[in-house]
Amino acid sequence: MTYHLIGEDTDFIPLMTTEEEGHLEVSEIPKELPILPLRNTVLFPGVVIPITVGRDKSIKLIRDAYKGKRIIGVVAQRDAEVEEPGQSDLFEIGTVASILKMLRMPDGSTTAIIQGKRRCQIEAILNEEPYLTAKASIFEEGKPEETDSEFNAMVSSIKDLALEIIQASPNLPSEAAFAIRNIESPSFLIHFVSSNLSNTMEEKQAMLEVRDLKERATFLLQALHKESQLLELKNQIQSKVRVDMDKQQREYFLQQQMRQIQEELGNGETIDIKELRKKAAKLKWSKTVQKTFDKELAKLERMNSMAPDYSVQMNYLEFMTDLPWSVYSADQFDLQRARKILDRDHFGLEKVKERILEHLAVLKLRGDMRAPILCLAGPPGVGKTSLGRSVAEALGRKYTRMSLGGLRDESEIRGHRRTYIGAMPGRILQSLKKSGTANPVFILDEIDKLSRDVHGDPSSAMLEVLDPEQNNTFHDNFLDLDFDLSRVLFIATANSLSSIQPALRDRMEIIHISGYSVEEKVEIAKKHLLPRQLKEHGLRKNGIQLGKPVLEFLIESYTRESGVRNLERKIAALVRKAAVAAASDQAFQAKMSKDEVSKILGPPLPREKYENNEQAGVVVGLAYTAVGGDILFIETSLSRGKGRLTLTGNLGGVMKESAHIALEYLKSKSDRLKIPHEVFDNWNVHLHVPEGATPKDGPSAGITMLTALASAFTQHKVRPKLAMTGEITLRGQVLPVGGIKEKVLAAKRANIQTIVMAEDNRRDVEEIEPSYLAGIHFEYVSTMEQVLEYALLGSQVKGAIRLMEPAPIKS
Repeated sequence: MTYHLIGEDTDFIPLMTTEEEGHLEVSEIPKELPILPLRNTVLFPGVVIPITVGRDKSIKLIRDAYKGKRIIGVVAQRDAEVEEPGQSDLFEIGTVASILKMLRMPDGSTTAIIQGKRRCQIEAILNEEPYLTAKASIFEEGKPEETDSEFNAMVSSIKDLALEIIQASPNLPSEAAFAIRNIESPSFLIHFVSSNLSNTMEEKQAMLEVRDLKERATFLLQALHKESQLLELKNQIQSKVRVDMDKQQREYFLQQQMRQIQEELGNGETIDIKELRKKAAKLKWSKTVQKTFDKELAKLERMNSMAPDYSVQMNYLEFMTDLPWSVYSADQFDLQRARKILDRDHFGLEKVKERILEHLAVLKLRGDMRAPILCLAGPPGVGKTSLGRSVAEALGRKYTRMSLGGLRDESEIRGHRRTYIGAMPGRILQSLKKSGTANPVFILDEIDKLSRDVHGDPSSAMLEVLDPEQNNTFHDNFLDLDFDLSRVLFIATANSLSSIQPALRDRMEIIHISGYSVEEKVEIAKKHLLPRQLKEHGLRKNGIQLGKPVLEFLIESYTRESGVRNLERKIAALVRKAAVAAASDQAFQAKMSKDEVSKILGPPLPREKYENNEQAGVVVGLAYTAVGGDILFIETSLSRGKGRLTLTGNLGGVMKESAHIALEYLKSKSDRLKIPHEVFDNWNVHLHVPEGATPKDGPSAGITMLTALASAFTQHKVRPKLAMTGEITLRGQVLPVGGIKEKVLAAKRANIQTIVMAEDNRRDVEEIEPSYLAGIHFEYVSTMEQVLEYALLGSQVKGAIRLMEPAPIKS
């Protein structure tokens, strides 16, 4: 029950006798009764309520009536949303009311205190402006006899039940009981209790429309019994919850109260929990996973939804159901189609293509196998990352990629434990969730750039991911369950294998991708780079035509790389010029020449090439860098001194060791080289590698340093257009080195005609396409003596220093 108490005392609580009720009855109704529509409120006869009016018509009605006889009709609206109600929007039965007081509130609104008098029936609306007026008649009420004992008993029961409800409800004031006890009139008691009953407006209107008072009392008694039962049930629920409630857990108590109410209504589960159960029923997971899910879901049901841990638990279960448990995409075993896709997207890379086709063939024959862990190692821009998309398309699998560059936190791989605030699963499982399958092609980009700090070593965490013997039970700290990664095709990419820890490198099948030759770059530019740039810049297919000579000029004069990224940038620059001309309706020559390329791109880059061999002590070496092969100049000069060796050019420890080994070898073989022993004691040696700002290290410059020192000490010229690479030992052996294809391509770009290298590197040269080796002669050696015998010419440099004459020793 809800009681309207006005003020702080009980002066306005209507305590009405039967006699007083008789004075309220009006014998006549004005011919034009002003009608005040009410939203969500029903006025009963004798009841006093405050009404705040806000509509303009209603405000004018109240003010006009207050100046006159103060008699109005109060009728409830059928729909509270209607702003301008007509006759069809109002109930037919209402109440004739008297305005007791009109108040103008500080906020500008108008409040009227009205009292119901008699029920009336709206017969017709007479006017709608300036407010509603209607023709109405008295709605006669059937009253029982005063001697009707049944009616009197019902009135007594109504009073007793109302007092019980007031006493049992902590929200109702004690003044309400005082008001009930002091009402003498049975009809007013029924009206007063009906008005303050906590039922709907429609139910109150229905009670107002009951003509017979005894029948109305019956309906009211039923409503009071219903409210009494609900209040009793509510109190029982509160008592049951209060037993398990701690004094500091008021919030928890409210949640349990809601849960008990939901159970009584048959709605114990929330929508979120139902959705989780529905998703889990569709998943194919093991009994262990199912058991864990049921346990964690039961824990969620016991939690307070306002508790901080609730969202963590909900996130965990949602992630658990979103993972692709035993969801695998079907592999496509059409080897011819796979070959076409790989050839379409990438030129060259034959080793990688053959390895993918082998994997497909085994899958087709066996039906199931553990996916290999491939690592594509090579310089930037050769297509390692983009190759993954082609492999995924060829296999018919989903594609996902994770960049590992700069990753330094182990939890990025394995996830956080759920004990931490903001815990998240690792990026491995997050990527599988996005892909939607448990066997995608997974690209681990830049695996050589994993770093480590106080948060852990992510490269060590990758050991389990990339081990075919362990990754079928990969353990993520957030999920805290084993997940099968054995059918994921992991493809890692790296620029350098030296920075990958040995245990991790051992788990991967290394596929070396060397840099592209000029011929390969020409084909890549024609088939891929130029069409793509024309499409991206909105030009037609023949918007620019670059012939083979122009492309070769562009590659050799404006790029210095193993891949094709810079080449694509230069082509984009040419295409942009054509785009500007097309957008401006200017004439533009589609078929470009070398001169037009130079005009657009500016002067060509200076080429590093061997110029001449007129000065002894200068030798060209071949180096392998992160961006491919390059030539390396090693310069040696002698000055009188005490035999000190000076090394400059930002050299690493291995290169410095190679210089010392070469010098010691020359000293040990000075007789055969016809170099007097005194020379080493009276001449200082300065060995320099230009571009001192660039760090240089590695053993492959060993024979180059040896030749440079020997040339300087003997003053014999070095064979023209010669380059060399190889490692040396104190015993005089020449050992093989890596990066042969990149070094050969760099030598060819520099117009080198002869390359000296170790005999064991012959097989590396044989793997290179013969067309790329045209114009280059290879001299294979096994000892340092063979190197010097071939590299140094017989004649000395004109005007050579007389090394045979030692510097005078001052006493």
